[in-house]
Amino acid sequence: MLLCGVFSSFSTVQYLLLASFISLFAHQAEEYLFPAGGPVVINKGNFGETERYRTYPGNMLSSMIVNNLAYIFYACALILPQAVWLGLATTYFNLFQLVGHGFKMNRTLGTWYNPGLLTTVVLLVPVSIWYMIVVGSGGLASTADWLWGLLAFIGAVLLTTIAPVQLLKGKGEKYPMEEWQVERQEKLQNMFRIK
Repeated sequence: MLLCGVFSSFSTVQYLLLASFISLFAHQAEEYLFPAGGPVVINKGNFGETERYRTYPGNMLSSMIVNNLAYIFYACALILPQAVWLGLATTYFNLFQLVGHGFKMNRTLGTWYNPGLLTTVVLLVPVSIWYMIVVGSGGLASTADWLWGLLAFIGAVLLTTIAPVQLLKGKGEKYPMEEWQVERQEKLQNMFRIK
């Protein structure tokens, strides 16, 4: 009952930030649970690793850190909806998923689908565009908000994604990707290979 009261007082911006946060959960579930294989795809498709892709450059420890830091980033935007620049930073982050999942990884792997692409196209991108329309047309975002959002996005990518992977690369032998993740990735790559 208390939660219903909280949600009933949400603004459109807060609902969109909540939808973005939920979309992040769905995105990570697609990458790591079903169909899964996402961490292997990232090493093979994003970093071009063909030999040590179970442990290099990313490994399960760096994957766990990256994903949990993303929760903090998105939760801050949800808790502080008046910080429009922070909401914009998460939407830029969402749209950036399209570059990785939609283009880079598929091109490198020679596929037309990889784990994370569906939720990027169906959830992350539409929610982000809707958020940008609402804050833009409603006069909620200043020019400075758009710029600070872009800078915060770059900072978030550096701190939540690049730093953990780079700091832990080469130490992944203790935290390899599980065999079932490798098998799922190989199965998906064969299934969705561009002929």
